[in-house]
Amino acid sequence: MPVAKQDGKTVCGFFSERSHRVIPVEKCALQPELFSEITQFVMQQADVLRISVYNEEKHEGVLRHIYLRRGHYSGEVCLCLVARRRVPEFAKLARAAAEKFPQITGVVLNINRERTNVILGEEEQVLCGREVIKDTMCGVNVEISPRSFYQVNTPAAEALYRQAAEFAHPEGKLLLDLYCGAGTIGLSMAKQARRLIGAEIVPQAVENARENAARNSVQNAEFICADAGQAAQKLENSGERPDVIILDPPRKGCDEATLTACAGMSPERIVMISCNAATAARDCKRLTELGYSLKKVRPFDLFPRTSHVECVALLEKR
Repeated sequence: MPVAKQDGKTVCGFFSERSHRVIPVEKCALQPELFSEITQFVMQQADVLRISVYNEEKHEGVLRHIYLRRGHYSGEVCLCLVARRRVPEFAKLARAAAEKFPQITGVVLNINRERTNVILGEEEQVLCGREVIKDTMCGVNVEISPRSFYQVNTPAAEALYRQAAEFAHPEGKLLLDLYCGAGTIGLSMAKQARRLIGAEIVPQAVENARENAARNSVQNAEFICADAGQAAQKLENSGERPDVIILDPPRKGCDEATLTACAGMSPERIVMISCNAATAARDCKRLTELGYSLKKVRPFDLFPRTSHVECVALLEKR
C-alpha cells in the first residue's frame, strides 16, 4: 500500500481514482485484520523514528510502500518496506515489528530509486528473519520471496489450478509453464507429467521455483530465467515440442512473439490462466488465427466483492 504524509503524520491507504493521491485506510475488509495492525504499527514507528515519506512529485523522501504477504496455511508473514534509499532507522523498525508480531518471519527492505509508479525495485536487503515465507499450494510445499508472484486467495487459486490441470491432462506429457513465477502451477502437475519446463523473467522467482521443486522431490522439472517470448522462441528453435503449454501472463496479456512461438511448437493443448478477461479474449482470438480452437472457459471469483475475475481457458490444436 502506498504511503504519504498528511497533517504531519504518516498515512497508508489506496490511491484516489485516476490519481496518486493517497486516501488513508485504517482497515480493509479484503485483507487479514493482522495486516491493518502491522500497517498501523509501521506508520507509528516511521513517525517516531523520523523516517521521511516519499514525495512522488519532488522525488524526495524515503518510505514509499508497505507490502505484506501471508501464507494461507502457514500463517507466516513477510513485511516488505519499499524505500527510495537505505536509512539506519529501518533496522530499528524491523526489530520492533518482529518483536511485536510473532507471525512476522522476516522483514525485507526493497530499494526502488527510480522515478516510477512501479512498486518494487531490484535491490533487496533482509533486515531480520528470512526473506521467504513458507506455505502450501495444491499439496506442494513452497517458499515465496517478495518479488515472486503468488495468488492472494489461496483456496480459490487451488480450485483454479485444479481446473487448469483438468484442462491440461498432463499425464505422461511434456509440460511448458510460461510466466511460471515460483513454479506453483507447473509443480502441482509435475508428478503426473513426463517432464516440466518452466520459464520466468524474475531471477528470485526462478530460484524459488528450483528450490520448491527440490523441496517436493520433483526431479523431472527444470526452470529457466527468461522472458516468456524469448523462452518460447528458444525452445521452438531447439526443437522442443511440448504437448501442453500453460500460460499465466500478467494483466497486459501475452505479446505477439510469445503467442507465435507457442503456436509454432504445435502443442496439443494450450491452457491460459488470466486475471484480465479482455486481454485473455484478445490472446485467445489470436491463437485461433494461429490454428487453435477455443474449447472451454471457466471464471473464478478470486477477488470477491470486486469487479475483477480470474479465468482459465482451454485451446486445442485444430
